[in-house]
Amino acid sequence: MDALTVCVFSFNRGRFLRNCVDSIRRCIPAAEIVIFDDNSDDPETCEYLGQAAEFCRIVAPREVGTIKHGGLYHNMNAALDLFRDRRLICFLQDDTQVVRPVSSAELEAINTLFASNPTLGFIHPCFIRGIDLRKRPVTPVPGPAPGFFYRQDTGQSAGIHYSDLVVFRPDRLVAAGWCFHQSEPANDKQARDLFGMMAYMWLPFAMWLPEVPAYRGKKKTLGLRMAERKKRVGFYPFRLLSEEEVDRLQGQQSPPLPVAEDFLECTPGSPPRPWTYNPLTGLRLQKNLNSLEVAFRRWLKL
Repeated sequence: MDALTVCVFSFNRGRFLRNCVDSIRRCIPAAEIVIFDDNSDDPETCEYLGQAAEFCRIVAPREVGTIKHGGLYHNMNAALDLFRDRRLICFLQDDTQVVRPVSSAELEAINTLFASNPTLGFIHPCFIRGIDLRKRPVTPVPGPAPGFFYRQDTGQSAGIHYSDLVVFRPDRLVAAGWCFHQSEPANDKQARDLFGMMAYMWLPFAMWLPEVPAYRGKKKTLGLRMAERKKRVGFYPFRLLSEEEVDRLQGQQSPPLPVAEDFLECTPGSPPRPWTYNPLTGLRLQKNLNSLEVAFRRWLKL
């Protein structure tokens, strides 16, 4: 059985999906890769899905999403149902990337960590976003084992107990009666009640790409299109960390907080720092226009 099953959730971002899958194949070559595509209809994505079917399993959605995140959480529940017999599952999305080699020994250590900590529900595999530090500090507290930490609870709605990008043992979630709800805050509350704090890695292996195109409810509003032009959204993949860099970072006695901008670099060029991950971040006018259009669309459906 594969040591890790990576589920990639995708919609209409073929170039990004290809980059994500390629990074998994390069950095975790033994991983089983499964793409949950939310009925993409753009030619580039459809063409890549046809190619990827030769080395990935492609799963079509069971339910059609009609809310902000499309069918994301429906597809997460489908993944949990389909792969409940796997040892470890990692959830990524098409706008993320694996950024460093992950050894089989490291995956085995993660599995052992879950076995040794029966109340541990989730591990977060991504770096901390520098833009988030403008809202509140990230204070590490001792984690379940060396190499991991918990994040001090500052009252935020998500990120303390749960994130949409996680590593977990499916049997643990099934035994607890877990069902993915339709938002990160709702899932964070559920994780708090069923498990406890989510473990962060001192040396993560994945990250969101900055300044990527976005959809809200699988559509682009005028405000969102304006924001994307202003932010110059585009394709900014990360340079992979080498095995030598990973060994050096893992050997640090007092590792620094794993902030993405301090560890990673985009290639061949980089957007301004701190990176943002939603085109509407920091743009009040465009955000208000987006909200008005979304509300108007809902009113038309009444």
